[in-house]
Amino acid sequence: MKNRRSWVGVICCALLFIVVCFMLAVNMNGALPVSGNPELGLLLFTVPGVVGASVVRRRKAIVPLLGAGLATPLCYLLIHMHLNTVDSYWQIGAWLLSAIFWCGFGGLLYLFVRRLVRHKK
Repeated sequence: MKNRRSWVGVICCALLFIVVCFMLAVNMNGALPVSGNPELGLLLFTVPGVVGASVVRRRKAIVPLLGAGLATPLCYLLIHMHLNTVDSYWQIGAWLLSAIFWCGFGGLLYLFVRRLVRHKK
């Protein structure tokens, strides 16, 4: 029962990760972004990381990565089924790996801001 709050953070992060992935998949209009065009939508994946890190007490950097890792297979199927794309499986996988990176970065960003606020007090 000691780690119950950690699992709440993982599940919360995974659900938010799926929601963000679904929103971006709907707005992609049938294809992943091509190389050279910036994708600012990936920055939305920091939100599940921030929320996941703020829910738990310990392991704030690992929980967003676990939540994103658990949600990635479902997001992969969602993108593959929804888009009817000609993009390769590797390109979809690379896009999802960058989404996992941004989710983990959101958790680290929360830790950084929290340290700054505590240091100023």
